[in-house]
Parts: sequence; structure tokens; C-alpha cells
Amino acid sequence: MPAAGGFLLGILFLLVLDAITPHIHPGSLEEEGPHSSLKKRTKLFLAVTLHNIPEGMAVGATLAGMLNTNLISFSAVLALSLGIALQNVPEGAIISMPLHGSGYSRWKAFWFGTLSGAVEPLATGLTLAMQSWIVPLLPWFLSFAAGAMLYVVVEELIPEMVQGEHSNLPTLYFSGGFVLMMILDTLLG
Repeated sequence: MPAAGGFLLGILFLLVLDAITPHIHPGSLEEEGPHSSLKKRTKLFLAVTLHNIPEGMAVGATLAGMLNTNLISFSAVLALSLGIALQNVPEGAIISMPLHGSGYSRWKAFWFGTLSGAVEPLATGLTLAMQSWIVPLLPWFLSFAAGAMLYVVVEELIPEMVQGEHSNLPTLYFSGGFVLMMILDTLLG
């Protein structure tokens, strides 16, 4: 139950944030939705920033697990942190390069790229600050972060799935199938 429940809550959390935050998908060239008056580069900045929140939560939950249980090693926390840090370089470039190309100075474009990732340590810190009650709920938090990350991966990195009028439906169907697979794998061994 914690794995499937937390996973679905993570997907729901990102689905709600996706609906209320004006942004475009990095692969999209079209401005869409109720916030189409915002500049395209602002929407792209918000999209990348939005997707960095669950990454920070994953690091915070893993670090809280290492500090409070013997189930997670320092090398696992380090590997996760380094993996997320390395993939943040191209994410920052996704923000910085179009800004620089549209007339921003190199430093201003660089700082906007850097700021898009600033939510990660904040999400990590917030997760760690709540670790006293997170440890019993650690399976829920880790699966919440996994669900949020799966939503981001499907929504942002598989552009063919999110085209059309109801772009969230394929993401939800994919996520539902994944949860069903996890449940069946657990029940049937």
C-alpha cells in the first residue's frame, strides 16, 4: 500500500502543480492554455523549476532514511545526489541558452538557469526539516517522489504522449498501468 499510495499521491501532486502553474513543455513550440500571454521563456523556466521539486524531495527523503535507519547507505544517497546534480547541467542549459539567444547577457542567462534548480535544495531542506515524522512515512515519501518523477519523465520527455487536447490522460494511463504492475508484482511475487 505505501508504494502504490505514495506513488499515486506524487502523480496527483504534480498533476495539480502542472494545472495551476503556467508553463510549456520543453519540447513544445506552441504556447497553450489559459496563461498563453506569458512569454515562452518564462513558461519554460517554470516547467523546469516545477520538475525540480520532486528531485529535491527524493534526495531529502533518502537522506532522512540514511540518518534514521540502517536501510539506506551513504553511497546510495551520494549516488542519487550526484545523478540528479549531473542531469541538472543540461536542464540549466535548456533555460540559459534560449535566454542568451534572445538577448540576455551570459551571466543573466546563467543565473536564470541556476535559479531553476534552486528549488531542489529547498525541497531537500524542507523534507529533512520534517524528518522526525517522515521516517515512519519514509516508504510513502520515497514512493511519492518516485511518482512525481515518473510524471515528469513521461510528461516532459516523451512529447508524443502529451500532444493533443487531453495531454494528461496518456500520462495518467501510463502511471496507472505502472501502479497496477507494482501491485501485481507484489501480490503474485
